[in-house]
Amino acid sequence: MQRQLYGTDKIVSMADKKEYSTFSFNEKSIIECDLSYAINKIGGRWKLQILDKLEKKKFRFSELKRELPLITERMLTMQLRALEMDGLVKRSVYAEVPPRVEYELSTAALELLPLLNKISAWGGKHRTLRGEN
Repeated sequence: MQRQLYGTDKIVSMADKKEYSTFSFNEKSIIECDLSYAINKIGGRWKLQILDKLEKKKFRFSELKRELPLITERMLTMQLRALEMDGLVKRSVYAEVPPRVEYELSTAALELLPLLNKISAWGGKHRTLRGEN
């Protein structure tokens, strides 16, 4: 749903973020802390799992969906778009019939992999120590 912003010619979506909302202020403050900024880029339920799958090879959308059967197509699309916008995933479109689209890790994501692998090792060790499976 769209509406005209009062007193202007600007048309805005109801989903647009309010410039002076608490969410907008919090979002801006995240950028000030490097660690929060980094965690914000990889945070969420699916981003790390997508990055983990793409570490091994390039995937087409349907292949990635098969690798992550519990994610909905809409959520996978949203997460891939967010990762692409953040410069962590590279999307390649090939001019074929039917069109072929592949996703792979960007250079920035490849730089991040050693850190993610260390965090993963810490998680495995910590989970074992706590008796969680």
